[in-house]
Amino acid sequence: MSLSSGSCGNCYFLHDGRYGLVIDAGVSLRRLKKIFMSYGYNLDSFQGILVTHDHLDHIRHLGSWCKHLQRPVYATKVLHNALTWHTFTQDWIDPCRRDLDEGGTMIPLGPDEENNPVVWYFIVPHDAAQTVGYFIRWHGCGFFLMTDAGRVTPEALEYASKADAVVFESNYDPDMLFGGSYPHDLKMRICKGYGHLSNDDCADAVKHFWHKGLKHLFLCHLSENNNTPALAFEATSQALRSIDLGKGLTAKDVTDLRTLPRMTPSGIFDIYDYI
Repeated sequence: MSLSSGSCGNCYFLHDGRYGLVIDAGVSLRRLKKIFMSYGYNLDSFQGILVTHDHLDHIRHLGSWCKHLQRPVYATKVLHNALTWHTFTQDWIDPCRRDLDEGGTMIPLGPDEENNPVVWYFIVPHDAAQTVGYFIRWHGCGFFLMTDAGRVTPEALEYASKADAVVFESNYDPDMLFGGSYPHDLKMRICKGYGHLSNDDCADAVKHFWHKGLKHLFLCHLSENNNTPALAFEATSQALRSIDLGKGLTAKDVTDLRTLPRMTPSGIFDIYDYI
């Protein structure tokens, strides 16, 4: 489930029926609890937190989560060092700090190692202290998430091409961005390799990483001012329709494509149905 996806705040929740993992802490503890309760979960439903980078829409409430929940926070050494000095996290992050290994890290959510997720990170070009995406293998299912990316790297494509479910940024429509009211410097920050991915960037990447095992594709971090869900959806739909599977079918016919809402929960998606 996506709890929030965009510059207003980012937070994603994975759960296997017993244990849970949250990616990014862009929503308040009160809102997190309220959303969880509406779907039959509670604050004990997750045992670990992953962080993608240190921009406020991803970590604004991480210090509060650490203070009140004291859950392990998993990130790279570079990112953790940045969080140690960040105003919003510096007072509470150290006791919760868990550094990720380069070659993959088993996250001990429960006592049975075989049923715990294994997490690999990869570096993402973005103008933060460090930004990473994640590939998570859990119960034989591959889950990929990359948000806030200035460009798509070969490593990101490699991980996405192994995933059953992909969360991929489709931030802006170029015509809306360049025809909009943002100042020139901000427009350049967004589009020049260390900002965000356009709908066209996302669609091009999909053509490269789509594979027959990919069943769910979620478009995330859509801009409020420079995009619409319809434009993002159509750009990636065209990319999927260009992948011919024969017998009159295209990749669009066999892929569950959705845009994630910016400020409201997405509802729960069962990505294990297909495994």
